[in-house]
Amino acid sequence: MLITIIKRDLKSVCRNPSAAVQPIGFFVIVTSLFPLAVTPGPELLRTMAPGIIWISALLATLLALDTLFKEDFTDGTMDQILITSESLYTVAVARILSHWLISGLPLIAISLIIAMMLHLPWHAADALIVSLFLGTPVLSMVGSIGAALTVGLRYSGVLLTLIIMPLYIPVLIFGSGCISADLAGLGWTAQAYLLGAMLILSITLAPLATAAALRIHLN
Repeated sequence: MLITIIKRDLKSVCRNPSAAVQPIGFFVIVTSLFPLAVTPGPELLRTMAPGIIWISALLATLLALDTLFKEDFTDGTMDQILITSESLYTVAVARILSHWLISGLPLIAISLIIAMMLHLPWHAADALIVSLFLGTPVLSMVGSIGAALTVGLRYSGVLLTLIIMPLYIPVLIFGSGCISADLAGLGWTAQAYLLGAMLILSITLAPLATAAALRIHLN
């Protein structure tokens, strides 16, 4: 069932690419506007780049969360899953993976181009990719909890943001801290290890919490 849901989501994106284009387009637009809003000096942009990239990535991830479970909830798919005794945990894991593959993975790929635009040196590319590779799945998993808690609400965007934004702050701090430490010539492995610990904790707890929240709404 896990692979079936992921394949269905990927086929849905192929038929309607806007679901994948919107977060990436948002990420590119926001990061491109910063140099226009501040002095476009290489030194200033290089200093601001870690925060710019990570804030934009966080907001782009948030953009795609509101509809994570809503379509299946409104059309009765979730009720059918519950009736057939299928695992909501499996559904949660599949949707989290789909969300990251559709929004997180392309974001990581395009981040190198954004880094060049913001004058990040090539030696910071490792810290950039590692921090995003460890941090963006955490954003998807934590976000899935908020999406499940607000799935039954008609206008859930603001409430979803209020629920998960405080939980995103540690990821933002250590994600941008990886890149900033590398730019300063310091070691960034400590921040990467902390992001890895958050990833392991999220893998362990987030699908369980998401499945529990979905079950509450269905019951």
